[in-house]
Amino acid sequence: MKIVIIHGQSHKGSTYHIAHCLAEKIGGEITEFFLPKDFGEFCVGCATCFLVDEKKCPHYLKLQPIARAMDQADVIILASPVYVYHATGAMKAFLDHFGYRWIVHRPEESMFSKQGVCISTAAGAGMKSTNKDMADSLFFWGIPRIYKLGKGVAAVEWEGVDEKKKDQIDKKITQIAAKIRKRSGKVRVGLQTRIFFAIMRHMQKNGFNKKDAKYWEEKGWTGNKRPWTRR
Repeated sequence: MKIVIIHGQSHKGSTYHIAHCLAEKIGGEITEFFLPKDFGEFCVGCATCFLVDEKKCPHYLKLQPIARAMDQADVIILASPVYVYHATGAMKAFLDHFGYRWIVHRPEESMFSKQGVCISTAAGAGMKSTNKDMADSLFFWGIPRIYKLGKGVAAVEWEGVDEKKKDQIDKKITQIAAKIRKRSGKVRVGLQTRIFFAIMRHMQKNGFNKKDAKYWEEKGWTGNKRPWTRR
């Protein structure tokens, strides 16, 4: 399996160690990116990706190495420590650049066969809202199977995490890794995604956005084809 990890920070703290350990337990080829080191641009809100072409985005070339890795991966792991009850600014800025890939616009076909994981840690609380920040994008990209792992570690660095907590974390990531391996190549798109896709299909048939409508028509999705039954 190919695994890509997008780290919402550039230091190697608790969130990094949990994400990296999970990837190793899943097994396969691991590619990692660290934000904002590997991508640190803010979306400028020009709407060019929606209305004209994502390749016209001023940050398109900088973003391509990560986008390419995600498209080729079987598993996408988004990992962010909790910053004021949410994902890091770097992670949010990164995800903002993929708004054009949401199902309402021009989803990448390969996403409908992938698995995704959201990982967050904090000394105290905020993991649920942080994971939601990231899971929203995974779902609206079309990823059918999403796992969430949030852990309050009561420490500001991995070395300070209690051994009992580390054991609990290890058991949890072992369970998630086993589920991911078991479902590899056999991920099924759920009812919620199918319903949302059907709603968007109706909108695209009526020309919601010319760029998007053309994309859906060329894919055959306004007809009988679906991205999860392309093979």
